[in-house]
Amino acid sequence: QKLYNISDEDLEYQVNDRLSFMQFLGLGLEERVPDATTVWLFREQLQQQELVEALFEQFEGYLQQSGYQAKDGQIMDATLVPVPKQRNRKAENQQIKDGQMPEDWSKQPHKRAQKDIDARWTKKNHVSHFGYKDHISIDAGFGFIRRYAVTDAAVHDSQVLGQLLDIDNPDERLWADSAYRSEARLDVLGWMGFDPLFNERAYRNSPLSDEQKAVNRERSKTRAKVEHVFGSWVSASGSKLLRTIGIARAKTNLGLQNLVYNLKRLVLLETRARGAEIAG
Repeated sequence: QKLYNISDEDLEYQVNDRLSFMQFLGLGLEERVPDATTVWLFREQLQQQELVEALFEQFEGYLQQSGYQAKDGQIMDATLVPVPKQRNRKAENQQIKDGQMPEDWSKQPHKRAQKDIDARWTKKNHVSHFGYKDHISIDAGFGFIRRYAVTDAAVHDSQVLGQLLDIDNPDERLWADSAYRSEARLDVLGWMGFDPLFNERAYRNSPLSDEQKAVNRERSKTRAKVEHVFGSWVSASGSKLLRTIGIARAKTNLGLQNLVYNLKRLVLLETRARGAEIAG
């Protein structure tokens, strides 16, 4: 479902219609296909029992056992994940920020069910965005997502840096853009044994020197690998838009999205390896 970006109803239809889907699920022609409601309920159980992270970690264990241990350092970045915009009044938005529920919403449960009170607004390049963020860390060697965290869009990238650090990567190099950079953070990471290769940041009345620009360009050659992850989302799904409500469902959907990326990445690397063997 995540691989092809299809709805529960479409998934039920495709499993009934396509032998490839049946084979993937281990179903025979005469076996009963789970309906859309069953799929929805199963995903709800994954969310309520917080099992997606466990699935992600289980696959990480499989990667390590298969010889794909993290190596060559790690690269961090985050991407904005939009959700449908809320048409709230200014006073309602303020109440939500204050952790309060607008009074008339509690009297209208159907209206409340359609309101996402976890998503937040943020600005990037002077453009406003509403939704969540998927923060990821990939290894520079194989390009698998090794750590991730899901937050609302207003959380600054640097706030989740600690959650993304992969201590299993034997290479101390750590690449990230200038949003993660501060002198205090660089000192702490150095004390922890990391080599933070964060891009330099320009400040008002203090532009980057030619030397700093050259360093940024060199570091960005490696850092750009993480952009391929987010680019694959758009190419596979057409968009990063989430149509679920609430951060719990966002964590489930984005966690599954990250897991599917790793599955696809493994297939790609295995296919390349087999092709190289045949060519050799």
